[in-house]
Amino acid sequence: MVLSLEEGEKESVPVIYFFICSFMVAAPIFGYLGDRFNRKVILSCGIFFWSIVTLSSSFISKEYYWLFVLSRGLVGIGESSYSSISPTIIGDLFTSNSRTMMLSVFYLAIPLGSGLGYILGSSAKVAAGDWHWALRVSPVLGITAGTLILVFVPEPKRGSVDQMGGRIKTRTSWLCDMKALAKNRSYVFSSLASAAVSFATGAFGMWIPLYLARAQVVQKTAEACTKEICSSTDSLIFGAITCVTGLLGVVIGAATTRFCRQKTERADPLVCAVSMLGSAIFICLIFVVAKKSIVGAYVCIFIGETLLFLNWAITADILMFVVIPTRRATAVAFQSFTSHLLGDAGSPYLIGLISDALQQSYATSALWRFLSLGYALMLCPFIIVLGGMFFLATALFFLDDREKMSSTDSKNPNTPPQCKALKKWQ
Repeated sequence: MVLSLEEGEKESVPVIYFFICSFMVAAPIFGYLGDRFNRKVILSCGIFFWSIVTLSSSFISKEYYWLFVLSRGLVGIGESSYSSISPTIIGDLFTSNSRTMMLSVFYLAIPLGSGLGYILGSSAKVAAGDWHWALRVSPVLGITAGTLILVFVPEPKRGSVDQMGGRIKTRTSWLCDMKALAKNRSYVFSSLASAAVSFATGAFGMWIPLYLARAQVVQKTAEACTKEICSSTDSLIFGAITCVTGLLGVVIGAATTRFCRQKTERADPLVCAVSMLGSAIFICLIFVVAKKSIVGAYVCIFIGETLLFLNWAITADILMFVVIPTRRATAVAFQSFTSHLLGDAGSPYLIGLISDALQQSYATSALWRFLSLGYALMLCPFIIVLGGMFFLATALFFLDDREKMSSTDSKNPNTPPQCKALKKWQ
């Protein structure tokens, strides 16, 4: 893969992969804890850990680069805490369209936080004349947020808004929970679809800026970069587009789902399926128009990513509809685990590997370097279409699984360790 990376991008690879690995390992642990103990305490501890690790990494000298990579990777542990637990708290505070709206507000923080992080970090670096200060501002905000959660966020009773609080009297073992989730077809298919989204976004984040830079070389509007650190214009533009499309996608997705629920009870998975299939069309067009028009490629990226991000909050809402409250943190955690394992943990490497293999025959050709990466990235729209098919499969079982979740009573699956009633309802 490193053959396809420019020199200035190579050093970020260990940090990215270690972050993903630490996130994947920690998410199931926080899922287990989140279903059994006080969620806001666990959530706050994860944020405090993230803040402390981030602040500590800013004082590591370049002689200990390996320690810096380790510390930056460990922030995945903190992030896995609130990404696994926060949606379950929201799920127990709101229901129906209100829950969809509040989950949308929560997922708006992903692109909004990314964009503000770039701005805040860059401003702190310029003001202090030292890039280390970019890592010293955000921990203050993190500690503030963790404290506010401890003081002001309620710890709702699991299942209270679903009128299930009195019917779920005991919890099943972790093994029984996993068996139940594996039998929940809507959960399994929506998790696989989420992995398809993660596969595409992971590959795009790593390779699209480089692909567009190579397109400009082919168009003779830019020179090939031979420096150790190359211009980041394409990365900045792509990052800005991703932030904006993330915001638009979440807002449009929530509004569209709310409208479509008046027409069909299967609105959630169907909206996700249609948006992914539409996204695949525009992402394919990127590789058609990029050779002639960079502006046209950016337009296709904008529309394609907006449609792709439409399902962020909706996927979480699907999970809330088909998984009982005492398993939701585990379900969210393993959905995140699956998304990273089958998605962005391997997609950048796989795309780079395919590009390298195609590039070997004409390694010195600028045109072929551009085309080989484009051919490799064409795998992404096919994976997105596969994700759309998974959402269509979710639509087939959605009503049945939702009915099984809502009909749960204290005599069903909550008598460990046998879990004999699992076959009956979930």
